[in-house]
Amino acid sequence: MAEIIQERIEDRLPELEQLERIGLFSHAEIKAIIKKASDLEYRIQRRALFKEDFINYVQRIGYSFKKDEIENSIVHRVQGVFRRASAKWKDDVQLWLSYVVFCKKWATKPQLSKVFSAMLAIHSNKPALWIMAAKWEMEDRLSSESARQLFLRALRFHPECPKLYQEYFRMELMHAEKLRKEKQEFEKAKMDVGNLDYPEEILNGELARIIYKNSVSIIKGAEFHVSLLSIAQLFDFATDLQREIYDDLQALHTDDPLTWDYVARRELEVESQPAGEQPATKQARAVELGRKEERCCAVYEEAVKTLPTEAMWKCYINFCLERFTKKTSSQFLREKRLERTMMAFRKAHELRLLPEFQYKQWIDLLLHHDFLKEALEVAVAGTASFRDSVTMWQMKLQVLINSKSPDIAMCFEEAFVHLKAQDCLPLWISWAEWSEGTKREEDTEAIFKKALLAVKGADSVTLKNKYLDWAYRSGGYKKARAVFKSLQESRPFSVDFFRKIIQFEKEQESCKMANLREYYERALREFGSVDSDLWMDYIKEELNHPLGKPENCGQIYWRAIKMLQGESAEMFVAKHAMHQAGHL
Repeated sequence: MAEIIQERIEDRLPELEQLERIGLFSHAEIKAIIKKASDLEYRIQRRALFKEDFINYVQRIGYSFKKDEIENSIVHRVQGVFRRASAKWKDDVQLWLSYVVFCKKWATKPQLSKVFSAMLAIHSNKPALWIMAAKWEMEDRLSSESARQLFLRALRFHPECPKLYQEYFRMELMHAEKLRKEKQEFEKAKMDVGNLDYPEEILNGELARIIYKNSVSIIKGAEFHVSLLSIAQLFDFATDLQREIYDDLQALHTDDPLTWDYVARRELEVESQPAGEQPATKQARAVELGRKEERCCAVYEEAVKTLPTEAMWKCYINFCLERFTKKTSSQFLREKRLERTMMAFRKAHELRLLPEFQYKQWIDLLLHHDFLKEALEVAVAGTASFRDSVTMWQMKLQVLINSKSPDIAMCFEEAFVHLKAQDCLPLWISWAEWSEGTKREEDTEAIFKKALLAVKGADSVTLKNKYLDWAYRSGGYKKARAVFKSLQESRPFSVDFFRKIIQFEKEQESCKMANLREYYERALREFGSVDSDLWMDYIKEELNHPLGKPENCGQIYWRAIKMLQGESAEMFVAKHAMHQAGHL
């Protein structure tokens, strides 16, 4: 092994001497490079090989210099290291991608083509890599034929991959567009193109059409069909192909809401007047936009009659909401959009085709416009349809609160009857927050106590924190301490629960060290084995508080070492050392 390494180092000497001669490195630096290179060579020659050593070697060789400052032999050596590493760790895609990135920057195009070939031979099961290689062939090597061959090979491995068909379709359209531009340039220069190969069917996108026909016979569904149409619409010359795909979409996927949604939205792009006669004033433009939206809605109205499903109504309502949220200075347009949206919600509700999340959208919209009476009617209908939905009960309560209804407390009680106990935490918190703003302190406390009896396990942690916060806000430190005392044995807790009471104590004018010790000791009973910060803060408290006992710090330190486990113990030791050195 030593002879091989020596030979490799000697191979490098001419280039290193060259780097010294041109002044890039001093003699001492060259010696250091040789020493480091020897070490790295030993690492990648030993029996037990590690991928990290190969990566470190590549990084050490340093392909980040400008190309003209690197001898070709260095680039060649990096490629050699990558070749050996990728042969050893064939399955590591990230390693292959690093190899590709390096070759894109430093290697020749034929070399990179070979790297792609080697990578795809091993990772033929990854469509994204085939697409990357084909895209490089098309855009960097300017070889549409190579890109085409890669796509065809990829489709043999993945005959039902939508993304491959989409990108292959796009590539053929790009190729046709490129040929059309070339031909136009030649004609503009009055050059004879008779000897050049510009078949009319290729220029018109016939290859893309063949891919389209083949792909939709294999991959069914409107979503894929629409994706190809969206790609075709990026190319102005492909109007015939666009029309064919559009007609097929309507013929083949009439029962898919996505088809109707696409057809309806397309009306926004159709101009009702010639380009030279477009409306000039803001008002006229608003009227024209209103007409387009009316045409869209006419298609949606036909759609929900032809396809009366929840999914179809969802598309219709989503369109109405999108248009409604579009900014406009036209009062007429705003009112028309709101009217359409409300009408769509009402019709879907009457047909019982409104999902839960759209009830929420409807109620939000009604509340935003202060239509409180209708909002309550919708909320009542929503909770009747989705009795076990926390969201629907929250919406109903929000409406009642906004309406200043006397039935709020009764509604909370009714919700708890229908909902599972483990789902009720958000409602208990909402009830307590509402009560804090409108009821007596005793009423709010009664709600918190009732909630703690109903909410168990991890959810109760949030509730205890909220209760403690409320107690401090409403009754000051004395009240907060009383609540803490009442809860301190009711597990589970969060560290935050104890940190809150510690903070409340420290905010008092006469902050008592005895109380702080009590809180820290109680917190450490729960979290002393995992939370190194608690131990450190306890030590700092003894050191900094006027009534603290610095002599206790040693004992606290050893207790921490004994209790903390694994990384927490190591972290504590490091933090303690930094604190003693004055860095923390």
